[in-house]
Amino acid sequence: HQSINESNICLKMHVTDLHRDVSLRVTGEIHIGGVMLKLVEKLDVKKDWSDHALWWEKKKTWLLKTHWTLDKYGIQADARLLFTPQHKLLRLQLPNMKHMKVKVNFSDRVFKAVSDICKTFNIRHPEELSLLRKPRDPKKKKKKLEEAEEDDLELEGSIYSSPGLYSKTMTPTYDSRDGSPLSPTSAWFGDSPLSEGNPSILAVSQPISSPDILVKLYKPQSLLDKAKINQGWLDSSRSLMEQDVKENEVLLLRFKYHSFFDLNPKYDAIRVNQLYEQAKWAILLEEIECTEEEMMMFAALQYHINKLSIMSSDNHMNNSEKEVDEVDAALSDLEITLEGGKTSNTLGDITSIPELADYVKVFKPKKLTLKGYKQYWCTFKDITISCYKSKEEAHGTPAHQMNLRGCEVTPDVNISGQKFNIKLLIPVADGMNEIWLRCDTEKQYAHWMAACRLASKGKTMADSSYNLEVQNILSFLKMQHMNPDPPSIEPITTDINPECLVSPRYLKKYKNKQISARILEAHQNVAQMSLIEAKMRFIQAWQSLPEFGITHFLAKYVLRQKGGKREELIGITYNRLIRMDASTGDAIKTWRFSNMKQWNVNWEIKMVTVEFADEPSLSFICAEVDCKVVHEFIGGYIFLSTRAKDQNESLDEEMFYKLTSGWV
Repeated sequence: HQSINESNICLKMHVTDLHRDVSLRVTGEIHIGGVMLKLVEKLDVKKDWSDHALWWEKKKTWLLKTHWTLDKYGIQADARLLFTPQHKLLRLQLPNMKHMKVKVNFSDRVFKAVSDICKTFNIRHPEELSLLRKPRDPKKKKKKLEEAEEDDLELEGSIYSSPGLYSKTMTPTYDSRDGSPLSPTSAWFGDSPLSEGNPSILAVSQPISSPDILVKLYKPQSLLDKAKINQGWLDSSRSLMEQDVKENEVLLLRFKYHSFFDLNPKYDAIRVNQLYEQAKWAILLEEIECTEEEMMMFAALQYHINKLSIMSSDNHMNNSEKEVDEVDAALSDLEITLEGGKTSNTLGDITSIPELADYVKVFKPKKLTLKGYKQYWCTFKDITISCYKSKEEAHGTPAHQMNLRGCEVTPDVNISGQKFNIKLLIPVADGMNEIWLRCDTEKQYAHWMAACRLASKGKTMADSSYNLEVQNILSFLKMQHMNPDPPSIEPITTDINPECLVSPRYLKKYKNKQISARILEAHQNVAQMSLIEAKMRFIQAWQSLPEFGITHFLAKYVLRQKGGKREELIGITYNRLIRMDASTGDAIKTWRFSNMKQWNVNWEIKMVTVEFADEPSLSFICAEVDCKVVHEFIGGYIFLSTRAKDQNESLDEEMFYKLTSGWV
């Protein structure tokens, strides 16, 4: 070791901007800052080198601690260092499928880099988004892949991170040209194209221009395909450079955690639009299942949004403040609060807990004893449903009783067929018991469904979110109604392109004319909505789908009793882990985060172990994916659940790394 100090070492460096190799004679005691100083002197090129730093190729590490010596970093004469800019261009594909060139810091941790990207684009709550590598479409040959990259979804604007635009507090955005505050309306429809520092075009939804786009894009065929896509999430606690991301590479910017905090149209025009776009593409590319009635409702909303977007960009100049007030009024009725927003416990909670009692048909598909649905008098108290043979016997012992804590609740609804079923998978020692409830009316269904959803999280109907949930379910059903009188508003116009509004499955099933007629019919339910309300409704309807917010990973479960390892899926959502059947997607067992004591990772064998308060621990080995990705999803959701309305929007970055890094 001494010998290095005494003798000089010859340090080889490559200057990427100039494509030049330079050697310097230094001792091990020189610090990194000194090395860079000597290097720049020797280069003698007039240039601002302030963004440059040294990258140690072999060790894949940035030498950012400029006061550290070469010895301290352990750098010997054989090290090859790159002298390269920290900010490099990335091509980001946004949720709306358009590409943008953005300058990003390749030496920052990804969490911080995403935060800066979101500042540039004016998207609040960057912690909900992250970067994902492009999935490889297995059907495409390697060579074809390169051509496909340059598809016709290019929207090349270059934005350079100049995070001055973004307002941390809740004040509307400012115009980048003259510094005057934008009224929310003009923020939604900024007239300039993507000029530097004015990303307001990102708030406008562009209709899909041709059906070919849908055909070309990669569609996951099975749950296993969906799980494969999720291998591509980058590690938030390491830099882009450490993860082999190259300059000008295409990365996908996506909402990663499906827990959208404080979605407010006044400040979130761009965030709402990009969320709407992510939801739209998920439905069109069949990444998430929905029923035929739901598909027609989504298509009608999309048709409505397309129409209004074109109109508004044509005449946004004469938008007055009046319109904003109306929009505000409409939106105050539509408080879309998801878990995490409302924690207020009203006084009513303490005095009495509401109950439901009604005749409901009950069916156990797995048990041979109950053939078909059987009618019971059911009472729903706290988080327990008790079934009695009749109303009169409700004082005695129930025939069946179900505690819904931790259950999986899935709707099975067909409005035109007046079918309102609730599927319950109720946890038992070795898995889940399946029970179906059948309601007679929408109203009864909405009340029971809302109660089941809350009970699955261990909450009762006294919770302040119960009435909101009932209203959400009713409005979701209302948007899917078929109107008895045929649409007289507009004849079947040519401006409906069904192949751009519904997913390929329905195009195969029906003629375009039939689909157009159904979309127009469904459009009557939404025709009165303003543009931003329609987008919020679309997002809300997406959130109401049973599969919403489940991220799938391939996993091998370590089963204590059998000793075998079965390949199945693990689904991670904002509040639970679900073990799933890989072919059907059915839940085999569910574990709530609220019941979780701790989780650890054995990095050697890629095994995640989760320990719970009152049930055996769960262990699984991550197949085909870095278990860091899975670990980060769990920690990330727990991090998001700690957000509160009164935090002045500053994020506890260190807390995020603590919860997601695992080894720090």
